[in-house]
Amino acid sequence: MNALVDNTAARGLGDVNARHLDALESEAIHIMREVAAECANPALLFSGGKDSVVLLRLAEKAFRPGKFPFPLVHVDTGHNFPEVITFRDKRVAELGERLIVGSVEDSIKRGTVRLRNPATDSRNAAQAVTLLETIAEHKFDACIGGARRDEEKARAKERIFSFRDEFGAWDPKSQRPELWDLYNTRVHPGENMRVFPISNWTELDVWQYIAREKLELPPIYFAHERQVIPRNGLLVPLTDLTPPREGETVETQVVRFRTVGDISCTCPVSSDAATVEAIIAETAITQITERGATRMDDQTSEASMEKRKKAGYF
Repeated sequence: MNALVDNTAARGLGDVNARHLDALESEAIHIMREVAAECANPALLFSGGKDSVVLLRLAEKAFRPGKFPFPLVHVDTGHNFPEVITFRDKRVAELGERLIVGSVEDSIKRGTVRLRNPATDSRNAAQAVTLLETIAEHKFDACIGGARRDEEKARAKERIFSFRDEFGAWDPKSQRPELWDLYNTRVHPGENMRVFPISNWTELDVWQYIAREKLELPPIYFAHERQVIPRNGLLVPLTDLTPPREGETVETQVVRFRTVGDISCTCPVSSDAATVEAIIAETAITQITERGATRMDDQTSEASMEKRKKAGYF
């Protein structure tokens, strides 16, 4: 009798979760179709990370069997994990869609990005400049991205349709109301929208959707052995860009990445989760956001992300 009750409860929980993912998916598809209908020249940002992989599946459901009504765009810092770039190119080829790559390296050569040491300095914040240049070059009036409100305090202030002025700047105090799923997409020339279809999703929702849709991901999302440097509560990956400092030790640990970004500021976490199901179980009990657990650039101050976003960061 107890087993029967337990099994029934489990089935009920599965039904609730399925309906939850269906609702999130439906909302995201509605938002994507709204972008296609209301915006003259949108783009979808695709980095090869898990959130943008989910966006691609949502775009397939929204627009297939036709082509996407927007190109894919990636701002490449030149310091990305090679496994992610390989996966990005493979996925784009499979979809048969157009990829536009904005290069931070090109911005450095133009002189619009200046770093003390371009070979080793973090290029994460510099992405904002390259993104704004890419938007201006292609005259995009909307950029669809995979940011979620649960990632970080500043992102929790975002609207789904997040307005940027003619300088690409974001002002959290001048965002537009979004009542009853009605979105104001009007912009003047030079202004643009950043659109976040999975804004209401959590990290757990993303992984459960990846499991349901059987989506492929870059291998560094799963547990593997890697040399790391314990530093300020984080595990810094040992690379040419992130060597050990004086007095630090290098360890070999089993780790995985919860998020993938610029090598110079993205850290793995200790984990033996080698499957999507294991990652879901691990994510369900974690108490630290993925950026809080993995991003060195967010540790400089509580306002780090908000300052970058005001300057044009995605």
